[in-house]
Amino acid sequence: MFQKVLIANRGEIAVRILRACRALGVEAVVVYSQADRDSLAVRLADEAICIGPPDAKRSYLSVPAVISAAIVTGCDAIHPGYGFLSEDETFAEVVRAHGLTFIGPPPQVLDRFASKEATRRLLGGYGLPTIPGSNGMIRDELHALEEAERIGYPVLIKPSAGGGGKGMRMVRSARELDASIKVCRSEAKAAFGDDSLYLEKWLDDTRHVEVQVVVDRFGNGVHLGERDCSVQRRHQKILEEAPTPALSVAARAELADRAIRAVVSAGYENVGTLEFLVDRDGDFYFIEINCRIQVEHPVTEMLTGIDLVATQIRIAAGEPLGFSQADVEVRGHALEMRINAEDVDHDFRPSAGVVERYLAPGGPGVRMDSHLYAGYEVPPYYDSLLGKLVVWGRDRGSAIDRARAALDELVVDGIVTNIPIHRAMLRNEVFLDGKMTTNLLDRVGSAAFVAAAERR
Repeated sequence: MFQKVLIANRGEIAVRILRACRALGVEAVVVYSQADRDSLAVRLADEAICIGPPDAKRSYLSVPAVISAAIVTGCDAIHPGYGFLSEDETFAEVVRAHGLTFIGPPPQVLDRFASKEATRRLLGGYGLPTIPGSNGMIRDELHALEEAERIGYPVLIKPSAGGGGKGMRMVRSARELDASIKVCRSEAKAAFGDDSLYLEKWLDDTRHVEVQVVVDRFGNGVHLGERDCSVQRRHQKILEEAPTPALSVAARAELADRAIRAVVSAGYENVGTLEFLVDRDGDFYFIEINCRIQVEHPVTEMLTGIDLVATQIRIAAGEPLGFSQADVEVRGHALEMRINAEDVDHDFRPSAGVVERYLAPGGPGVRMDSHLYAGYEVPPYYDSLLGKLVVWGRDRGSAIDRARAALDELVVDGIVTNIPIHRAMLRNEVFLDGKMTTNLLDRVGSAAFVAAAERR
């Protein structure tokens, strides 16, 4: 096991990794930008080191700064969390070149799965059904038009790198495509440093379901069930749950079994998440793999009792998985609500400022992963995620009841949050019936959605 781990991230995930390190008896060093010097992770860390100014490109995304911090503090491994450098194969290779361990898939695995379009073809070859799409990357506007005509409108423009809905856009005509390609290239370049794009056929009224997998370096792999991430706004998840109400028990088992067989055959290693779209008929299509810990990993932890972050660290340290598929038991139902610093009434405009009061909910089956505390100043430079409220119940109905009660207890004063959208969702008939699709919020509009719930 490692002696000291550098946490190359911020916010709630930095705190989460720090706690996993404590559970394993490993010292944790937290890096921080000047804007995060008073963050909870810095306060809790065994050691903390400033790596640059607020601008992420000069701090959390600066490979020399992160590597130097690890060397200076005597770390033997680096955990990148999610976002930032977490799926950067070049960074992982630099980490290895300096005699350190990257906690995540090894560089060669990250490289193999770096391109979403290439990964789609790779795992399609191992039996996963995929959505019709472009043959390779889009070379230019003319190539995009030709591929879109072949696939058939509407199509979805997707970046080959990154995630979170950035650089992604649905278009219904050639006129929209021409303008949108330029915008998506620009967004992808700014967000991921890579402007390569590809096209997928757009499917209406789909569900977004993902499978959590874990594979050690010896080729032992298990899945930990699936999660439903259909509650989204602009392709960004805001509420996740498991098991999915979209599929039968048999269909869920088939999806998870095919996912783990494919990634083991393709040589994957460490923790990962395979994402699928499920159509109206219940047919599923692989769209991408996230080679890192997922924001919504606590949903799976609540159902299985398996610490995914500690498992990541153990696998990276060379330990065998230590349990088989037969040992994995999924119990009850869990939901996660992403609490963001966003103004629902103004198109999810980001919010910043000082948290005047903060009260995390509690009780049986309630978990709050957050970096907030009263007096903390939320900086305007980074992702708007403030925390994740996660609840467990014996079934979906009891989990929803517990989620409502937990939301009523949660207090975040001083900044604007998206708590109203979660309260509205938990009273929405479509959601309560388990029939939500990825376009539910975007179709209605967030402000109208909340207003309709308040009138009930």
